Amino acid sequence: MVVGAGLAGVRSVEALRARGFAGTITLMGEEAHRPYDRPPLSKSVLLGETDSTVVDSDLDALEVDFRAGVAAKGLRPGVVETTEGEVAYDGLVIATGARPIRLRGDGEQHVLRTIDDALELRARLVAGRSVAVIGAGWIGAEVATAARRAGCEVTVVEAADLPLSAALGPVGAHTARWYGQAGVDLRLGTSVASVDHDGLTLADGSRVEADVVVTGVGVRPAVEWLAGSGVELDNGVVTDEHLRTALPGVVAAGDCAAWWSRRYGRRLRVEHWDTALGAPEVAAATLLGGDAVYDPVPYFWSEQFGHMVQYAGHHDGERLVLRGDPATDVKWGACWVADDGRLAAVLAVNRPRDLLQGRRLIEGGQRLDVGRLADPAVALRDCTAA
Repeated sequence: MVVGAGLAGVRSVEALRARGFAGTITLMGEEAHRPYDRPPLSKSVLLGETDSTVVDSDLDALEVDFRAGVAAKGLRPGVVETTEGEVAYDGLVIATGARPIRLRGDGEQHVLRTIDDALELRARLVAGRSVAVIGAGWIGAEVATAARRAGCEVTVVEAADLPLSAALGPVGAHTARWYGQAGVDLRLGTSVASVDHDGLTLADGSRVEADVVVTGVGVRPAVEWLAGSGVELDNGVVTDEHLRTALPGVVAAGDCAAWWSRRYGRRLRVEHWDTALGAPEVAAATLLGGDAVYDPVPYFWSEQFGHMVQYAGHHDGERLVLRGDPATDVKWGACWVADDGRLAAVLAVNRPRDLLQGRRLIEGGQRLDVGRLADPAVALRDCTAA
C-alpha cells in the first residue's frame, strides 16, 4: 500500500513494479486528482501557461488500485485506517507530503500547495489588484513574480532581515534588489499579527491593505495520522539511510521523510521535487528486502524575477566563497566549503554549469582550491586542489 498520491507515491508504485513486484498495490491520495507535479504550480500554472501538471504515468498499465479522495486517519501494524474504512497491507510506503502553514486571522489567505490552490489563486491575480505575500522564501518570490507579471501591485512581508534566509543565510540578501527592480514593495524584518478581510495587520500595529493575501511561510509534514502508530516522528517520519521506519514493513519517501544522511552525518528532510523523484527507488528496494542506501546531494531550483536560481548540497556554517559580484553581475554564484576543502553546497544564479559541475564535485568529495573557486571565469570542475 502507498499512502500519498503525489510524485513520491506514484514513483513508488513504478519502482515496485520495475523491481518485479507482482502483487496487489493500492495507491491512496486525499486529493480528487490523478498524481501530478507540484513545482509548476508556482511557475507555469500560476503564470497561465498550463492548467494541468499530471505525471506521465500509466496507472492502468501499472495495475494499481488507485483511490482518489481517500485520506489516511490512523495506522496500526498491518492496517491503515482511512476515511473509507480499513485497508490491510503487507508493506507500506508513507508518502503523505506536507501541508502549508497558515497564520492567525479571519481574513481569506491563499496558500500554494495543490493544483486547486494554484488555479484559484491565478484567477485572483488580476491587473490592478493589490496582493500581499507573506514570506520572501522560494514560494513567496515566485508568487510575487507571477503577480507582478499579471499587473498586480505587490507587497511582500518577511519576518527575517533578508529574503531566503532559511535556505541561503546571508547570501539571500543579494536577491533583495530583485524585488525593487520588479516593482515589488519588499518589507523585511516585518512580522504579521493577523490576516484580515482587507489585508494584514502587522506586529507594530500598522496595516497593509490588500485585495488578495498569499501565505508562503513554509509547510509541516503531513504525519498527524501516524500519532501513536509506533512510527517515530521528529520533524517528519524518522527513517534510517534505507528509508526504513521504526515499524516493520513500513518505509517513507518524499517531503514527509526525515532520513539519515551518511554524507552529511545528520538527519535531513528536503521538501523538493528531486527528493520525491529519487527516494522512491530506495524505498521500494528496502520494502522488497534490499539494502539500497538513500544519500543524495539535495537539489532544488526556483525561477524568480527573471532569474534561474539553483542550489545543490547542504550547508551549515561552512566557509562562504562568492563567484562573481551579485551587485553587478547577472550571473553569479556561491559555494560553501568545509574545513577540509570539500564542497558542501553550491548556489548558481543564471549559471547552470556551476550547478551541474558543483553537484558532481559534492558527490565525488574532491577537495578544492579556494583561490581558483573565487574566480567566476574558472569552471568549477577546474577548481580541484592539486
